[in-house]
Amino acid sequence: MKTIKFLIAVVLVGCYTLNSAQAQTQDFAKNHQFNLNESGTNYFKITGLVQTWVRNMDYNPGSTVFNYAKTSGTDIGIRRYRVQMYGQLTDKVFFYSQIGENNVNSIIDRKQGFFVHDAYGEYALDKTKLSLGGGLSGWSGLSRFSSPSVGSIMGIDAPLYLQTTNDVTDQFLRKFSVYAKGKLGKFDYRLALAQPMAIQKSSTYNPANIIGTNSSFSSEPANMQWNGYFQYQFKDQESNLIPYTTGTYLGKKTVFNIGAGFIYQKNAMWRLSDANDPTSIVRSNMAHFAADVFYDAPIGTKGQSISAYGNVTHYDFGQNYIRNSGTMNPANGTTDASVLNGAGNAFPMYGTGNVLFAQVGYKLKDNLIGKTTLMPYVSMQHANYDRLNSAMNFYDAGVNWLLAGHNSKFTLAYQNRPVYNVSGDLMSHKSAFIAQYQVFFN
Repeated sequence: MKTIKFLIAVVLVGCYTLNSAQAQTQDFAKNHQFNLNESGTNYFKITGLVQTWVRNMDYNPGSTVFNYAKTSGTDIGIRRYRVQMYGQLTDKVFFYSQIGENNVNSIIDRKQGFFVHDAYGEYALDKTKLSLGGGLSGWSGLSRFSSPSVGSIMGIDAPLYLQTTNDVTDQFLRKFSVYAKGKLGKFDYRLALAQPMAIQKSSTYNPANIIGTNSSFSSEPANMQWNGYFQYQFKDQESNLIPYTTGTYLGKKTVFNIGAGFIYQKNAMWRLSDANDPTSIVRSNMAHFAADVFYDAPIGTKGQSISAYGNVTHYDFGQNYIRNSGTMNPANGTTDASVLNGAGNAFPMYGTGNVLFAQVGYKLKDNLIGKTTLMPYVSMQHANYDRLNSAMNFYDAGVNWLLAGHNSKFTLAYQNRPVYNVSGDLMSHKSAFIAQYQVFFN
């Protein structure tokens, strides 16, 4: 009899375990998460992203690839690779981590390995109104797309100029910080106190010529940096579970937000008042302010939607500051010192001055091409930087082929960038054609 009871108990435990495993498998298949309680309010989730680029572009004058001159070229690379792991471990404790790579192409060092993008923990004093957290995170200030959700970008790329210290004193926009975030009715806020990373470990650091009469980032031990971004969400409310903001909902929500933000760091910059006197150091604060508006909503009756974003930013990096950036740059040298842009596809993306940005896209009706559809877009960055003698205009236009929303999409884009000489005069414009295929497992 005891043997029979034991066997029955084993069978019951086995059935329970099998049913539980099947339920977890179903949960993961449906939501890509493992539930930690029966209701699913406590969970652990995994997502992934890869964006592959194929480009053909004109290079800046004087560009070289390992000392061989190149005026144009075609290249293939991984723009982004991401794995996110996060979870609501208890009703009040949240964990988030992200690893991956950026800008992996044929001229970088091989087998670099993944690096940590985010690693932070968070505790909710009030689940809606106030959560506190700390670690390495994208809880930044200034604007909506200073921390973009890269899997839902409408264009070929995010407006990168809004990531003001990208890889200079942060790690691809992420910062060591403590932060507070929450919602008070329709008012959404985030505040962060961040410790800048050492400029000496930045790829832009040049110990032989780190200070001149034009402002640059100081190599002295950095002061803390204050970040804030605030928005009023008039229509549907957006999640603030993680710091990264959606590019477009493809008609799944009606969102209308107005926002404003800042980034401030005391004595972040320095320069010489006299080029011949290395002791004539002038220190200045870094102070940025921005305001933006975001509208994303369905229109029509067949799945059409519109997405629009506008931003005005005032940058103060100090006197005559300018910084070039070239996404996944295909060149690694230059023979023309008269070109301000540097090598490859770099252009003066950042600088002291005022910037206007506008972006608009329109999703056509569902099932336009079989079960797929198209979403064309256009954007422009217009900047008046003190160092340049004419406005800096960067154009980006393209079309998304939405094979399965953001989970599988093909994007074809055209970009046009300006080329300046070191005196700040506009010399010419260069073009680039980019094709991207994105797979987003979320």
